[in-house]
Formats: sequence, C-alpha cells, structure tokens
Amino acid sequence: MIAKRQVADLRGETTLRTNIHLRLAIPGDIPVLQALIDVSVRGLQAQDYTPAQIEGALKTVFGVDTQLIADGTYLVAEAVPNRMESDEPKNDGAASLIVGCGGWSKRKTLFGGDRWKNREDELLDPLRDAAKIRAFFIHPAWARQGIGGMILEACEGAALAAGFTRYEMGATLTGAKLFGVKGYVAVKPISIPLMNGEVLPVIHMEKRVSGAPLDSDTRGFRRV
Repeated sequence: MIAKRQVADLRGETTLRTNIHLRLAIPGDIPVLQALIDVSVRGLQAQDYTPAQIEGALKTVFGVDTQLIADGTYLVAEAVPNRMESDEPKNDGAASLIVGCGGWSKRKTLFGGDRWKNREDELLDPLRDAAKIRAFFIHPAWARQGIGGMILEACEGAALAAGFTRYEMGATLTGAKLFGVKGYVAVKPISIPLMNGEVLPVIHMEKRVSGAPLDSDTRGFRRV
C-alpha cells in the first residue's frame, strides 16, 4: 500500500506511458502530499517569488489542509502505468505515483494549510457564497501536461453539483497563469505576511458559472 501512494520523483514517466487517474485524498496520503507541495513550490514558483518568500511561505501558509481531506473535497492525481508498460522498472515497483493535487471547499478559508493561523472553517451558503478552489500543486516533472486543468474541471463540477455558481481562490502568481486561461479574473491583490518577515503576493480570482448544474461530484471518486 505504501508503494501506491508515492510522490513522483524527477524521473517521472511522461503521460505517453501512463494514465492519469483522480481519486479522493485520504489521511494516509498526507506525508506524500507534504513532499509534493515542497517540491512543487520550489520547482515551479522560483520565477515568481524570491527564495526568501518561498521559504517563508512553506513555513507559514503552504501545506496540507486536512479539513479538505476530511470533507472529501481534495483530490490527488495519480500516474498509473499502462498495462503494457507496467513490467518496466521505471516505477521501482510502484503501482501509481501521486503527481498532483488540488481541491475545492465549502468553507470560508480562501487559502492556507493547517499551519495558517487565519483560517475560517465556517460553512458557506451556496446561494450567496463562492466555493473556494484550493491548494493546487503539480510535480515539476509533470507540469504543463494538463493535470492541473483536469483537477480543476473535477473540482468545479463537484462544487456546481453542490449548488455553487461561483468559484474563487487566492491564486499564487504562478497559478494565476493557469487559472486566467480557465476563465478566472483577478479581483484584487492580496499580501500574505510570512513568519520570516517577507510578504507573499497572491491574487484573489473569481469565476462565475452559467448553465445547468453538472451531474458529477466528488462522490464519484473513490477513496483507497
């Protein structure tokens, strides 16, 4: 079971050799998700933030939000080798590798893992409030292969099925590039104070939905 929940290393197979499957995150994934978040932030956000901002953010705001896992609204993307490729040694015997994660929330917290102090865990009203799109991280070796978009589509569908017609997020400068392409618009800048004295600029972004609710939600994803 441990092998099934490994995070991909920098030798990660390309999507040509694998299928990407989404499933609900479980508590047993937490150590792997922490490692994924660390490598994702260091590998993908260095062009947008200074080393000091990255170090401060990893100790202050970036991290696993276990409330999302408990709520059943946090997904992991696993790279599963194609059957014809599965006898190759590239996975070191692992059945699948966690290469990305992300979720949505029915609670007020806009961003931040468990260590973030300014959390608001009160439930939202779908008729008035926007669902929160939360904590997207992709392994650098698997970036720009559509995994973030796949997770985002699943999260939006789940939130829509739960009655929400608006989504919002606190997007990093790195993530805002993806979310802008997906229809999110900047609402206002946010400055997050970090424990080392640095400030992390992020962007409050929002998307409004039109059309009928989708049939899919996260209840369609399995826990393993």
